[in-house]
Amino acid sequence: MAVEIKQINPTYKELKKFSEFSTKLYKDNPYYVPALLMDDISTFDPKKNPAYEFCESVLFMAYRDGKPVGRIAGIVNNVVNEKWNENNMRFGFVDFIDYEEVCDALFKAVEDWGRSKGFTNIVGPLGFTDMDPEGMLIEGFDKEGTMATIYNHPYYLKHIERMGFEKECDWVEFRITIP
Repeated sequence: MAVEIKQINPTYKELKKFSEFSTKLYKDNPYYVPALLMDDISTFDPKKNPAYEFCESVLFMAYRDGKPVGRIAGIVNNVVNEKWNENNMRFGFVDFIDYEEVCDALFKAVEDWGRSKGFTNIVGPLGFTDMDPEGMLIEGFDKEGTMATIYNHPYYLKHIERMGFEKECDWVEFRITIP
């Protein structure tokens, strides 16, 4: 069955569906720490997230046989683009099953949205600001994540690299036991 992409409207019901997808995707993973549902929903509510004063976004979900199989956000931070003289859009809040067609359809939807607004570069995973989770886990999948970081399946890296994305930097998280 083909992948169907739907744009999500910023209603509570739709934002809840978008936010709950990752929790369902990782439900059997003991290392995944879900975001607080209300925090996640508020992040995408223009009335509750002050970043919407200088950002815009679009949300997409992928479906196969009527079931959700992926999600992605496209984000533009106009302040960052102006400050650094860039023409970037961001992708973030991305989760998907291990299926090329799903991943490709999600990224195509975000890229098409960005192109329609005149953007020439896509970077991510990033949120609206540096206060949102950023980056992609590339090792340490057997360690419990934190709410401040992104946890993703190991297959994400394979899909991201297949689409031509390149790593810009490494961020390293350590756990230090204090005696």
